[in-house]
Amino acid sequence: MQAWQVHENGEPSEVMRLQEVELPTPGDGQVLLRVRAANINFPDVLMCRGHYQVRPPLPFTPGVEICGETEDGRRVIANPVLPHGGLAEYAVADAAALLPAPDALDDSEAAALHIGYQTGWFGLHRRAALQAGETLLVHAAAGGVGSAAVQLGKAAGARVIGVVGGADKAAVAREQGCDVVIDRRAEDVVAAVKEATGGLGADVIYDPVGGEAYTQSAKVVAFEGRIVVVGFASGTIPSPALNHALVKNYSIMGLHWGLYATKNPKLILHCHQQLTELAAKGAIKPLVSERVPLSEAAAAVQRVGDGVTTGRVTVVPKGAAA
Repeated sequence: MQAWQVHENGEPSEVMRLQEVELPTPGDGQVLLRVRAANINFPDVLMCRGHYQVRPPLPFTPGVEICGETEDGRRVIANPVLPHGGLAEYAVADAAALLPAPDALDDSEAAALHIGYQTGWFGLHRRAALQAGETLLVHAAAGGVGSAAVQLGKAAGARVIGVVGGADKAAVAREQGCDVVIDRRAEDVVAAVKEATGGLGADVIYDPVGGEAYTQSAKVVAFEGRIVVVGFASGTIPSPALNHALVKNYSIMGLHWGLYATKNPKLILHCHQQLTELAAKGAIKPLVSERVPLSEAAAAVQRVGDGVTTGRVTVVPKGAAA
């Protein structure tokens, strides 16, 4: 079969190689899946660079989120078990963790439903307890993680403010349902948020960026507001001033979604059921901006790493439906 492999760490476009390899052999409790579509996530970029908290042994195949097909023809969502990732024609996954792909979504959309939407659901509902009528601020609102949070916020009845970088991304954020869109390249984010909220600030802030985005968040979070930290796509990990959190009376919440797989896996299934119902109603629908063949996966991973994409980029192996 064909699979992309990383033999040394570096930029994805430089270290990913498309090769002919043997089909992976599933271990105990694992299954072999035919990849129908693989969604590119920022962790794929970080793993190529050797900067992710999980460092699979070299060589490895990236791809942590797929829509696959079982031997008996079931369409499922899975997180492949590295080093046999999803940027290949076949991948290996834990049988107990397979989730049914929603009928309302095609293969690429289903592949993009899992990590970003589960992270959004856990962050907004489990951690921040977002309520209808509250104001939700989403950084990187046109990206894969951000657009999922925007859709989930709107589905929960929140007023959503999206922060983006550039006019093209601003248009995407509006299409995803943001009530207010702020272009950080053309506007003062802090002033714009205060104007949009009448000086009250945002009740919940969803931050997959870190760095300057977090600094802005601390300045615009409302009384009893919640800042949910889900990642550091900027490459800069902020150091919060806890005295500031004390005097302004807000909460800083971390979310590492992957922990739930070992700490409380039943919640992942419950969340998937909620997401499936929302997808069936049309309340959420992953924004798939590009569907590329397997041969173009390395360039696509690089684009995600460079921050020039919107929504999700999926890889569709030859012979698979999009």
